[in-house]
Amino acid sequence: MLGGGRRTNPPLRILTWCVHGSYLYYLSQLPHQFYVPVKPGRPPGYGGCAPGWAWPPNLHEVAAEQIRDLVLDAVIFQSPGPYKHDQYDLLTEAQRALPYIYLEHDPPRRQPTDTRHLVDNSSVLLVHVTHFNALMWDSGRTPVYVIRHGVALPSGITFTGEIPRGLVVVNALESRGRRFGWDVLERVRSQIPLDLVGMGSRALGGLGEIPSERLPAFMARYRFFFNPIRYTSLGLAVCEAMAVGVPIIGLATTEMPSVIRNGVSGYVYADVEQVMRRMRELLARPDRAKALGEGARRYASAHFSLARFARDWDTALAAAAQLRRPHNENVGVGGLNEPANCAYK
Repeated sequence: MLGGGRRTNPPLRILTWCVHGSYLYYLSQLPHQFYVPVKPGRPPGYGGCAPGWAWPPNLHEVAAEQIRDLVLDAVIFQSPGPYKHDQYDLLTEAQRALPYIYLEHDPPRRQPTDTRHLVDNSSVLLVHVTHFNALMWDSGRTPVYVIRHGVALPSGITFTGEIPRGLVVVNALESRGRRFGWDVLERVRSQIPLDLVGMGSRALGGLGEIPSERLPAFMARYRFFFNPIRYTSLGLAVCEAMAVGVPIIGLATTEMPSVIRNGVSGYVYADVEQVMRRMRELLARPDRAKALGEGARRYASAHFSLARFARDWDTALAAAAQLRRPHNENVGVGGLNEPANCAYK
């Protein structure tokens, strides 16, 4: 368990769903008890704790039909199905009066500026993982709070850049098409030495999936990390690469320009030719790659610590509790009284 977050006494009992394994792993580092529902056959959203992760003891799988027997303090939704439909089948009326948070992982898909978010409720807190995502969604009357990613800052792993190649970490890249930059990757790796890892990568000429516990040390040996994605949220793999001191090269879209400062922690451009020019520079100058990697590591240490992540989540849980109190004065989380800084209405 991490230290540094503002702990509550006793820990909160929180129901959530497994949507993104990496995010759930870091969320479960908070000093609370988390319950994840599972269903027979483990369908999407109900797959529980996926293998390959060192899940902490405060994360519990529970059969979906037994959720109504749990004593809970809050509910964190992470996808449309449970929020729009499943909650009415799985939760009791009293549980549906608990503090609600909807954690939105992505920017709007079809229309980036005029899409109304599915949550339209002034007593539910909508949490975004980047300021770009919050800016793009039309949240209507729903209060909004941004919690930037938190990742482990590993000790004993340092950037070497000994492999004169770039590394790309994306799952199921081909099926995600242009949005995730499949065509960009193909264009770049026809001229620049790149290795692709992630689920389904072997079929694309990649190296396959790297277990999560091995990924930081694996990334640290590459000269740079390349993010080819056009339009999605800030990838946790980018944050993890920065945490071990790997310089980042990518496209100047979504949240990337606010995280990567050109010439300090890497380079981002909308011009793919510029992207490749910087890649060639780092391949020819390992000293330059090391300097940029150190800038990336400093940024990650200052902005992506798990201690800060825990504090932000406690603030969000406090705000969610306050949002419910006008409707039911008996509902709330004791000791959590800080309001959220709601914006991007």
